[in-house]
Amino acid sequence: MAQALGEDLVQSPGLQDDSSSLGSDSELSGPGPYRQADRYGFIGGSSAEPGPDHPPADLIRQREMKWVEMTSHWEKTMSRRYKKVKMQCRKGIPSALRARCWPLLCGAHVCQKNNPGTYQELAEAPGDPQWMETIGRDLHRQFPLHEMFVSPQGHGQQGLLHVLKAYTLYRPEQGYCQAQGPVAAVLLMHLPPEEAFWCLVQICEVYLPGYYGPHMEAVRLDAEVFMALLRRLLPHVHKHLQQVGVGPLLYLPEWFLCLFSRSLPFPTVLRVWDAFLSEGAKVLFRVGLTLVRLALGTAEQRRACPGLLETLGALRAISPTQLQEEVFMSQVHGVVLSERDLQREIKAQLAQLAQLPDSAPGPPPRPQARLPGAQAIFEAQQLAGAQPGAKPEVPRIVVQPPEEPRPPRRKPQTRGKTFHGLLTRARGPPLEGPPRPQRSSTSFLDTRF
Repeated sequence: MAQALGEDLVQSPGLQDDSSSLGSDSELSGPGPYRQADRYGFIGGSSAEPGPDHPPADLIRQREMKWVEMTSHWEKTMSRRYKKVKMQCRKGIPSALRARCWPLLCGAHVCQKNNPGTYQELAEAPGDPQWMETIGRDLHRQFPLHEMFVSPQGHGQQGLLHVLKAYTLYRPEQGYCQAQGPVAAVLLMHLPPEEAFWCLVQICEVYLPGYYGPHMEAVRLDAEVFMALLRRLLPHVHKHLQQVGVGPLLYLPEWFLCLFSRSLPFPTVLRVWDAFLSEGAKVLFRVGLTLVRLALGTAEQRRACPGLLETLGALRAISPTQLQEEVFMSQVHGVVLSERDLQREIKAQLAQLAQLPDSAPGPPPRPQARLPGAQAIFEAQQLAGAQPGAKPEVPRIVVQPPEEPRPPRRKPQTRGKTFHGLLTRARGPPLEGPPRPQRSSTSFLDTRF
């Protein structure tokens, strides 16, 4: 499965002008003649000017002010107003603030704070020769038309080398997975190397644990979950895929492992990442279901794909107009798939896998290690404390000496006496003055008990 990720992605001619992220695994070492870079840094891309569905400048400024206000009081915002954070992520984080928001959403800022100097030590340490050779062969494959990664000696490829090497030293039992290359490259387009490293750690260990290890056990589980969701939500498409023999492992690993960075136009990739860092892995399933529906949703589309190759080609040749960020993301968020539905299907597939003989090597998948988005990560880090391994503060117990016992208060003897008499004795002799007129009826205070 990991070797399949190294194959060149054949893109259709219609997608070459609009999707700068497609073909990032190309063998090209750089562009030919010099062309102007677009607003995302891709040389010769068509995103130099905002598209027709791009929000106006005034709306972008309003969203930027909202994000500045939310990130200035991040703990308060996540504790009380996470729904607002989720809705703003669905609308898209402004490009000027992704470098500030992504580490906050995934919790990388807490990891970096709790591990000062760790990345510098890993970046300066010599890497494993086996992994270094593999990483070196893949550096020029990651977004070769982006201005950061054009030169082998540029800061883009060198930063990517340091980030990937640092992860192999940070998690030597996991090593290096080829799909980590495009993920780390997208992070480096927005973040310094240290912050990109900790974001990569959070993606590999919190958002998608079991994806980038040597056995990829979580990928196999999610492939079965995806097919079960197809059977429930798109039964005609599921039947067609079964008939032509297209299993989920033929197309899903490239989508999920690379977080769609090699399969969608780059503006749409960024919108998918905004939602993914906010809501977790269920966004990947929603995006995958949307792509399958766009490619094979109608009967005419399925009749045009009678075999395996035609079906796989249709999944890679979706019209660019259907993949524009606003149109596409509105369909993604409209997919009826909640976190509860996803967890229910995961449990069902785990039960079925437990009944099968142990044919797949490696450890069993552990979906409980996956946290469903930014809110769960924030709560977990709050429970863990600001400092890892810090001892909780023991409250001081102050023991005060017991007070001396007071004599019991004696109840006044009021038997056979009136309240009027008690009040008179307590206040002293009555004041001299004219006598009060006697009432014809007996006063309440003169009542004897």
